[in-house]
Amino acid sequence: MEEEAGQGRSCAMSGGGGSSMDLLPPPGAITLEQLQGDFEEEDEEEDEEEECQEDRLLAYWQGVGRGHQVEVPPDMAEPIQQLTRNNQAQDRETVPFTVINRKEKFGELLYEKRHYGPSKWACVNAQEEQYEQSICLGFMKIMRYICEQNSSGLYLGMTVPIVTVVHTEEAVPDIRRLVTVAYRLPSELQDRPPEPCDPDISIQEWPPATVYARGFRGVTNEGTIAREITSLAELLESPELYVRDTFVVAGYTNPASANRQNEIWFLEKPEAAFQL
Repeated sequence: MEEEAGQGRSCAMSGGGGSSMDLLPPPGAITLEQLQGDFEEEDEEEDEEEECQEDRLLAYWQGVGRGHQVEVPPDMAEPIQQLTRNNQAQDRETVPFTVINRKEKFGELLYEKRHYGPSKWACVNAQEEQYEQSICLGFMKIMRYICEQNSSGLYLGMTVPIVTVVHTEEAVPDIRRLVTVAYRLPSELQDRPPEPCDPDISIQEWPPATVYARGFRGVTNEGTIAREITSLAELLESPELYVRDTFVVAGYTNPASANRQNEIWFLEKPEAAFQL
């Protein structure tokens, strides 16, 4: 009886006769230990590849930053990687608006009149020597807020455009140094926006606004903004329609992009009496 019981135990473990050789894998078979080792090697390779990509992206942004006399610190590597990873069109929410009318000439869109509803924005002020320095530094702060440096500890999601509020003298389009860089909170976070970890960022509720929007491409600096302000002013029927000392530059691509997609917005006077 003892012998039979022993054979039973052997059969239950090996699935066959009582030889210990039955526990060995057939020639050429892959063991669980080997599979686990392969998975660990793949994970290590993926981690190394991700680190290399982070390094490449950071180096690219640092090169762009140097061109604008802006230092991009190493701790920006992760936010840059996160935004790059979530940079497909389906990953970005466009700030909602209603088109009131459009002005075209020979099939070319000259400008669009839009209505934007009230919404909450994360805002940061910047006052550097050059406009490009201000928007780069402001955008980096906004990036950190989007990429987990907030009270929820989560990636918030990208919305476009990122806007920069600029101020000029009423008579001339010279840009003042103080600008505001702002990011509209995604729709699902409008009711309860996460608090920023950075005290320089504030959550503000902007009232409804009607804007005149005209698109342009390329870099945004004091010269191009002044030119675009002049171009749109010439297209509008009357200077009494809009505020003449506050304008919005809307960016649909990040400041490191070589061929940015931008818009200049004029604020219609009746709905723009607030201070941005």
